[in-house]
Amino acid sequence: MTEAQQPLFDRVDGVAFFERVVDAFYEGVMTDPVLAPLYEVEDLDGARHRLTLFLVQYWGGPSTYNDERGHPRLRMRHSPYRISTLERDRWLVHMNAAVDAEQHAGRLEAADHAAMRAYFVTAADHMINSGGLAMRGDGTSSHLEP
Repeated sequence: MTEAQQPLFDRVDGVAFFERVVDAFYEGVMTDPVLAPLYEVEDLDGARHRLTLFLVQYWGGPSTYNDERGHPRLRMRHSPYRISTLERDRWLVHMNAAVDAEQHAGRLEAADHAAMRAYFVTAADHMINSGGLAMRGDGTSSHLEP
């Protein structure tokens, strides 16, 4: 297997890489006036842990997330929170900054950087549940009320 065929998890320094991304992400989120109110401060360590495990698993690392929590069901798990394009955009600002920091530090190759940013756009778009178009279970879209 060539290096390019290896999972991203194996091309970076494993869990430590994703811990840095998640720590940088939450640093921004907790100072963001739009996003900070959505997070439960008393469960911030739990949120960091869950996001780290999810990203580790998604990018080819151990399946600890599934072992601890089952299938990710991201849209269902985020359904209690109002997520419009504003929240999505603010979330992307902080996630992109975290991923960008890893590339600027020389710990993430350009192709992997682009792949991560593209994934996060798709994932963030999928979480929108208010004030715009949302996907129904049958694959069609409907307009949601704000």
